[in-house]
Amino acid sequence: MGDLVTGRHAAAREAENLARAVREASRSLPAPERSDEFGEQFDAFGDARVVLLGEATHGTSEFYRARAAITRRLISKHGFDIVAVEADWPDAARIDRYVRHQSARPSGEEAFTRFPTWMWRNAEVREFVDWLRRHNDGKPAGARVEFRGLDVYSLGGSIDAVIGYLDGVDPEAARLARKRYGCLTPWQAEPAHYGRDVLYGRKDTCEDAIVSQLEALLARRLDYGAQDGEDFFDAAQNARIVRAAEQYYRIMYRGSSESWNLRDRHMFETLRRLLARRGAGAKAVVWAHNSHIGNAAATAMGWQGEFNIGELCRTAFGEDAALVGFGTDRGTVAAASDWGGRMEIMQVRPARDDSIERVFRQAGVARSLTDMRGQGRRALRDSLAEPRLERAIGVVYRPESERTSHYFEAVLPEQFDAFVWFEETKAVTPLPGPASHGVPDTYPFGL
Repeated sequence: MGDLVTGRHAAAREAENLARAVREASRSLPAPERSDEFGEQFDAFGDARVVLLGEATHGTSEFYRARAAITRRLISKHGFDIVAVEADWPDAARIDRYVRHQSARPSGEEAFTRFPTWMWRNAEVREFVDWLRRHNDGKPAGARVEFRGLDVYSLGGSIDAVIGYLDGVDPEAARLARKRYGCLTPWQAEPAHYGRDVLYGRKDTCEDAIVSQLEALLARRLDYGAQDGEDFFDAAQNARIVRAAEQYYRIMYRGSSESWNLRDRHMFETLRRLLARRGAGAKAVVWAHNSHIGNAAATAMGWQGEFNIGELCRTAFGEDAALVGFGTDRGTVAAASDWGGRMEIMQVRPARDDSIERVFRQAGVARSLTDMRGQGRRALRDSLAEPRLERAIGVVYRPESERTSHYFEAVLPEQFDAFVWFEETKAVTPLPGPASHGVPDTYPFGL
């Protein structure tokens, strides 16, 4: 019994020492609604070429508002000109055209109507998008800030975009594209079923046809690009997405690591392509989950063979990439109980006592920024050098199995350059569903 009590006392002392180290190194933050004051606390990251801003859930208002405030500052004061988000390219393209004052392309679809709609179709994102449109107003076309999607899931939407582009510039090439993409037509609504049917031998792979279409499009880049470089860039990216999505859905049944790595490499390569297109001085802000933007090599993900955008950016850009994680202890979150389920406003349980969130809670600062870079923070990094549990909530939250469903081990100062903490948070505000007819007058969200 004595050993048990002694062990508890030792654990309590260690926890207090860690909390003290975090408290002394942290800077208290205003509420993110005070956007200018909040954003200026992040000026130290303005010299980076890529700033990656995370989130510990896909449905927490404070994370979205904080990222918006930081991004506004980086755009206004530090010359960042690309916002790249963990979203499908065609959906983000609608927002991009809106914020850069370009006309909407005819479409019966509105942005972000695929599950989970609340992840991007929410009031917090709409507020930032409207600010970005105002910021771009009156600027030369080449100086306007872009809003781009990085993800790989838009198989059907990207096929439609490629064919729609070719219909306008080369009807014969459009006819051939329809023939090649026809291989995937039965699965466009449920692309995961394509991978299952290939796995079980019920369907031959469509890989050769999809690769042929991408190669055919790129072979005409000089001719097509001369007509409208922006439209060709969009079409080529959509063709690359079809290629990546076909691979993704074909391998997803073989193991999570292989499909995860394909997805994050695609997102990273898309980011690099955006930077290269913009030119040598381009600077990007990335919005994605902590699990994508933290250095995977410092987490259980990396220890089992997975990498992510954060690790790839760290390798490619070195100190010119800033990885900023986010965390919370408790509150509410917008999430579903199962993939494809309805959105619920759920209670987030207080963090486990053996988690990094518990350390920040005990530090006693309601909102904080902890910058872990530089020689002056060596003691802090050393104190946090042991792996600890960290919580990750995506679009699905299962509090009844939280330990196994939502916690993983990580070494925080190796995973992130800085950590933004909110002790208590609330759910995002979802926007109403899409209008039932055509393109809405109040493009791009239909409100």
